Amino acid sequence: MTKDEIRQRLEFYQDLGIKTIYRRSVTVPIPNPQPPTPVLSLPTIEPPQDSLLKILTDIGDCKRCRLHEARNKIVFGSGNEQSRLVFVGEGPGADEDQQGLPFVGRAGQLLTQMIEGTASKEGIPIKRADVYICNVVKCRPPENRTPQPDEMEICGQFLSRQILAIRPQAICALGSTAAKALLGTKEGVTRLRGKWHNWRDIQVMVTYHPSYLLRPYNQNAKKEAWEDLKKVLHYVYD
Repeated sequence: MTKDEIRQRLEFYQDLGIKTIYRRSVTVPIPNPQPPTPVLSLPTIEPPQDSLLKILTDIGDCKRCRLHEARNKIVFGSGNEQSRLVFVGEGPGADEDQQGLPFVGRAGQLLTQMIEGTASKEGIPIKRADVYICNVVKCRPPENRTPQPDEMEICGQFLSRQILAIRPQAICALGSTAAKALLGTKEGVTRLRGKWHNWRDIQVMVTYHPSYLLRPYNQNAKKEAWEDLKKVLHYVYD
C-alpha cells in the first residue's frame, strides 16, 4: 500500500470518528497466552504546520484521478485564508474551469448575493471576500456531472487539509455532494438542512447549492437557504 493510500485510509477512519486502531496479534499454537492486543493511536493526517500554500504545492499539476483529463485549470479556493466561515461546494463549472476560481458563474453570483444580502439585512458587516470558498473536487467533472466516489475520496484529502489549515468556526456545505463529503451521509439536503452537524469539532450547516436555487421550480427552497445562511452568519459573527 502506498503512502497516499495509507493516508486516505486513515483519513477515512478519522472521518468516521475512529481515534484508535488495533493491531491483531497472530495466533500460534503455543502454551503461553498471547499478550494483550496493543492499541495504536492514529497518526495525524495533516502535515505539521500545514498551510494553504503547502496544500496547493502538494496538489501540483494533479493527475491523481480521471478529472484531470478534461480540465483547463485546477480550482483550489479563494477568499480570506483566516476566515471564520468556509463554504464548500461540489466542483468547478465551465466558468470556474476557465478562470481558476470557485463560484464565478451564475451560481457564484447568486452565492455572492446570498452572503452579502443576508449579512446586510442582519446587520453583519461582511462581504464575500471575508469568507473562504472551495469545492470538494478541484477539477471540473465532464459536462458538470456529479463527482464519482473515488474522485471525491482522492480530492477529499486536500479539502480536509484546507479546512484544518483555516480552522473556521463553521462550515456551510452547499448541496448534497458537499454534505456527503463532509458528513459521510446518504441523506438529502432537505433532511439535513436547518440544523447543525459536526465535522472534526467544527459546526456544519447544510443548505441548497446555488445552482439548485437558480431553477425556476425551486423558489421555495430560496427562502429555506436564506434561513440557513442567517443561522450560519449569526453563529459565526455574533
